[in-house]
Amino acid sequence: MTHTFDAIIVGAGQAGPALANRLTGAGKTVAIIERHLVGGTCVNTGCKPTKTLVASAYAARLAQRGAEYGVRTGPLSIDMPTIAARARKVILDSRKGNEDWLASMPGLTLIRGHARFTGSRRIEVNGETLEAPQIFLNVGGRANVPDFPGVDEVDYLTNSTIIPLQTVPGHLVVVGGSYIGLEFAQMFRRFGAEVTIVEKSARLIGHEDEDVSAEIRAFLEAEGIAVRTDACCITLGKHERGVKIGVDCTEGSPEVVGTHVLLAVGRRPNTDDLGLDKAGIETDDKGYIKVDDYLRTSAEGVWAMGDCNGRGAFTHTAWNDYEIVAANLLDGEERKVSDRILGYALYVDPPLGRVGMTESQARQSGRPLLISKRPMTRVGRAVEKAETWGFMKMVADAETKKILGAAILGTGGDEAIHGILDMMNADAPIGTLQWAVPIHPTVSELIPTLVGNLTPAR
Repeated sequence: MTHTFDAIIVGAGQAGPALANRLTGAGKTVAIIERHLVGGTCVNTGCKPTKTLVASAYAARLAQRGAEYGVRTGPLSIDMPTIAARARKVILDSRKGNEDWLASMPGLTLIRGHARFTGSRRIEVNGETLEAPQIFLNVGGRANVPDFPGVDEVDYLTNSTIIPLQTVPGHLVVVGGSYIGLEFAQMFRRFGAEVTIVEKSARLIGHEDEDVSAEIRAFLEAEGIAVRTDACCITLGKHERGVKIGVDCTEGSPEVVGTHVLLAVGRRPNTDDLGLDKAGIETDDKGYIKVDDYLRTSAEGVWAMGDCNGRGAFTHTAWNDYEIVAANLLDGEERKVSDRILGYALYVDPPLGRVGMTESQARQSGRPLLISKRPMTRVGRAVEKAETWGFMKMVADAETKKILGAAILGTGGDEAIHGILDMMNADAPIGTLQWAVPIHPTVSELIPTLVGNLTPAR
C-alpha cells in the first residue's frame, strides 16, 4: 500500500520537528519518520545531558576550591547515581517536550521505523511505501568507532554510553583530544577519576590556534589530567585492571592501563542504510550527503539538514539549516548556508567561545591583518571569580576594518563571544564595537578594549 504526503521528513532531531511545524502550519500533510528517539543527538546523547554533567562537574570543582573563597565544608563526596539521574531527567523532559509538540501538529503523522529509499521520492518503512514531492533528510550522526587493533576485544564507551554511568571510573582513558573527549575528561576528573587523554596529533584540538591548544592543555594538566599526544599507533587490549591502550608516543610509557576507555574520535553520518543510491542522492567519501548552498541534494525534491550534510556539526547549525529551508520554501526568501558566520563553543572550564576565522586561517588568507590579545588575568570579572585561565583574541582585516574572527577562552567565554558574533553578522566595522559602552563588571566589557588594542600583525 502506498501513502502519499505533501512532505516527508526522515529524522526527528533538531531540524525535523521545527520544519514539520512550519509545513503543517502552511496546511501541508507531513510524515516524520524516526527509527529511535525523538529529539536526536542533542536531546538524548549530546548537548542536553552532557552540559548537565558539566554543570555537576563545575559544582564539584567549586566545592573542591571552597577554601580559596573562604568557604569551608565537610568531606566532599560524589553521588554518581544522582548526577546520572539529573542528566536522565533532562533527557526525558526534553524528549517528551518534542513528542508533545509533534502530537499537537495538525496534519502530522509520526511513524516509528527505519526509512529506506526505494526510488525517486519514494520511501519504504515498516513494509509500507510513502511518497511525497518533497523529502527532507535529518538523520544525524553517531560516534565514530575506528578500526584500532583490538577494538573488538574490549568494552569501550562512546559519548552515548558514558552518560548513564552509575559509578566513577578508577582510571578513564580518553582516546581523542577534541571537543567531546576534553569535556568528558575534565568532568570525570572532577568527579574523582584518574584521567589520561590520548591524542594521535601533536596537540589537542589541532584545528584551533596553537595558543588555544596550549592553554587548554595547561589548565587540564593543572587539574591532574595526563595528556599523551603524538600517539601514532593506538591499540586496545584487555588487561586485568580493565583495558590497556598502546600509544607508541615519542615520550612516556608505550601503553596506558585504565579501568575504562572512552572513544571520542569524531562522528559519522547516519547515511549507511538509507538506500540513497536508489534515489540518486550523492554522498562524499565520508558518507555525508552532498548539498548545495540551499541544502538541496543531487536528487530533485530532496533536501538534507543537520549533521548528515557535513555543513555543520552543531545543534545551532542544524536549526539554522531548518531556518534556511523554511525561509526559502515558505517565505519566498533566498537564504544560503554560505551567509552563515559560524560560531561555536567548547565546554571545558573555562569554556572556549569561537567565531569566524582562527588567527592561523586569517594569516593563510594573505590579507593584511590587525590582531589583539588580552589575558584573562587582566579581566576584572575573571579576577573577582578567581577564574583567570585563558585569554581573549581578535583578528580583523586591516583594510576593511571588519572583524574576521575571535576567540574568548575564559570564564563566560561561551556567552561573551556573542557580542562579537552579532557585530560580524551586522557587518559592522570595528569602530562600532570599540565605542560601545558595556556593563561593568563583566567579561564582555573588555571587548571594546580588545578592539582598541588591534595592531598590525607581525
